[in-house]
Amino acid sequence: QGHISLWHLQLPELLEASSQANLPGICGIHKEINFKIIFRWWKISLRSEYRSAKPGETKESHEDFLDNSHLQVQVAVVFGAKILDYVFNLCKGKFDYLERLSDRLLLKIICYLDLEDIASLSQTSSKFEKLCKSDLLWEQIVQSTCDTVTPDMRALAKNMGWRQMFLTNNIQLQRQTRKKEQRQENQAEKLA
Repeated sequence: QGHISLWHLQLPELLEASSQANLPGICGIHKEINFKIIFRWWKISLRSEYRSAKPGETKESHEDFLDNSHLQVQVAVVFGAKILDYVFNLCKGKFDYLERLSDRLLLKIICYLDLEDIASLSQTSSKFEKLCKSDLLWEQIVQSTCDTVTPDMRALAKNMGWRQMFLTNNIQLQRQTRKKEQRQENQAEKLA
């Protein structure tokens, strides 16, 4: 086509602030701040007919966005259905508060989960997949399961990653346990 189009979607969160005054003669105050969804686009081109094209911008309140099917289609085409669903939920006041916690805090929470739960959580979103596979999480898990973390363990983790080191160690422990159980069964059969 001879030009590049750039899009930007700004999605500030809904914010509602309330205050109540209990003084005589002063009634309660309720203040609601409605942010807008801002959809911007630019055309960048070497072609002369697009050189003077100015950026476009559409600003809609959350309520107006829910009624604007044309803008919804544009958001879906440019950003995809998942982003459109996210914007709908945002406009309806449905927030995923867990997703908005800091990665550092989420890692502290995740490290208390069982391994099966961590595996399940990693399948819920790309953010949780990244966190559940992060070296920061697996370093915490290794430290919580080992009495001490030696410098050799740290060097090994630096080369192969904390998660891989933990999983490899667990597989080796399972093999050793199975071998020990088989030896005990064999000895019991010999004695019988």
